[in-house]
Amino acid sequence: MYRLENADDIVSPILVAALDSWVDAGAASTAAAELLGGDGDVVAVFDSDALFDYRARRPTLEIVDGRAAELTWPELVVRRARAGERDVLVLTGAEPDYRWHGFTDAAVEMAKRLGVTEWISLGAIPAAVPHTRRVHVLGTASGPGLLRGGVAPGPDGVLRVPAAAISVLDHAISRAGIPTVGYFVQIPHYITGPYPAGSVELVRLVGLHLDHEFPLGSLREQARQLEERLDAATAADENTKAYVERLESMVDEARLPSGDDLIADIERFLRDQGGEGGQRP
Repeated sequence: MYRLENADDIVSPILVAALDSWVDAGAASTAAAELLGGDGDVVAVFDSDALFDYRARRPTLEIVDGRAAELTWPELVVRRARAGERDVLVLTGAEPDYRWHGFTDAAVEMAKRLGVTEWISLGAIPAAVPHTRRVHVLGTASGPGLLRGGVAPGPDGVLRVPAAAISVLDHAISRAGIPTVGYFVQIPHYITGPYPAGSVELVRLVGLHLDHEFPLGSLREQARQLEERLDAATAADENTKAYVERLESMVDEARLPSGDDLIADIERFLRDQGGEGGQRP
């Protein structure tokens, strides 16, 4: 299911994982993972032919002057990054279409072979939150005291949602005895494209785990520019302005969404995107 490369001298790494699709609203988690992994050495490559439906995730063909020049295939890779003197492994790419059990077993085996000491899952979910307030984060953890940055596990009570592959991995890694945490930023549900502010927050939280400040490149400036555009669009329409102000009031009163509210937000988002068969969140 996978092959290892350049993995001989890795010692006690933390592994950060983010997959596209189901819990990657605004591409916030995969953008954060791609920034963290950068152009680091490839440590592991998963078998794309075993995991992907190429009719759903067609390779991209680049045509130059009428000549088929290059194919880019969907992939799942682990790259090696550095945080000071420490190794960080970053698993990112497309969420598998097939063989989730086999993929999960392989990921657990890989984590054990590489001596992973902690697993950090990153995700992003649509929510009834305004772009004008600090990004809110929902946390998961396999044990107490693992989350950083003031993030608390939640929401309270029982929340049942269709699982993402990243959550299946998190669950299996935890059962294998490796501590796990998950950070899931809430993305304003009226955002239809990339949301770099969510990526900035996820990178910050990973940095807190490693006592290391990662360079953000252009992400912070992208977040500022998007906020300005959203502010202008909000000010231009009274209904939108009133709606954003209502969301602000809810956040300022610390009225966090319940499990039922979260499910309703996700269902609304999927309807707007055309359901599972349409654009992926």
